[in-house]
Amino acid sequence: MKAFGYVSAKDVAHAVALLGEHGAKARILAGGTDLLVELKHSVHNPQVIVDVSRLRELRTIAVAEDGLHIGALATHGEIMASPIVRDMFPALVEAAHSIGAVQTRNLGTLGGNLITCVPSMDSGPTLLALDASLTVASAAGGRRMPLAELFVGPRKTSLKPGDLLVDIVIPKESLGKPAAFEKFGLRKGQALALVNAAAAFFVDNGSFKAPRIALGAVAPTVMRAAKAEAYLDGRKISAEAMAEAGRIASTEAKPISDFRASADYRRDLIAVLVKRCFANAHARATAKDKELVA
Repeated sequence: MKAFGYVSAKDVAHAVALLGEHGAKARILAGGTDLLVELKHSVHNPQVIVDVSRLRELRTIAVAEDGLHIGALATHGEIMASPIVRDMFPALVEAAHSIGAVQTRNLGTLGGNLITCVPSMDSGPTLLALDASLTVASAAGGRRMPLAELFVGPRKTSLKPGDLLVDIVIPKESLGKPAAFEKFGLRKGQALALVNAAAAFFVDNGSFKAPRIALGAVAPTVMRAAKAEAYLDGRKISAEAMAEAGRIASTEAKPISDFRASADYRRDLIAVLVKRCFANAHARATAKDKELVA
């Protein structure tokens, strides 16, 4: 590990100023679960570390006029414990719970998990299925971008030197949208996903409305299965339709064969997990309707 400078940001404005000053020579320290490993193995040799971990304003989880805002520094444990998230989006709780061990969940942040941009990330599919966007700050000002535009390639994002991820926003149009997350790994705990998947849709007179399917670990980045979504949109809800959507999604993915699984095995998993996601999301929608009637 080479020597580097260290600065603890006082607030978001200070962090943005530091990142603007140092540009590509700086790295951001949030939870540190990925960065510290990289530093030890000299994957990156920054000249300065900008520590944003103490910025409480980046940890808030709250509903605003434009949707649900989850601060980039919210940990996976905080997401799991949030009454707002648990009520609106239990699928986000499922995804957070699948990340690493309890120590990792208590340190690792949602923003950090997204920015590492590994294809098998567990936080990405559900957020992508809910049409989430990101708020990014920089010396040039703030901007909002769709989450899908963040992912460029394995461990490569569209963020520029000097950019700071502020929060993740699930739009008001998706608030309360039934969703589910599924993951398959080679062991029950602390497993890297062979495939993970998320699905979300509204029920409209017994039909799928605005269905979304997102997949991880089966392409260079987390991806949407657009053809499977188009197949379902407006179609009557049935187990057969869910199964066919899973089959179509499996043809859209680009899984690889490696020492953990073959591409064909991953395609089979996609079909199974997508169907399971839709079944679970539908069960949640049905349960919610019963609560409203009661």
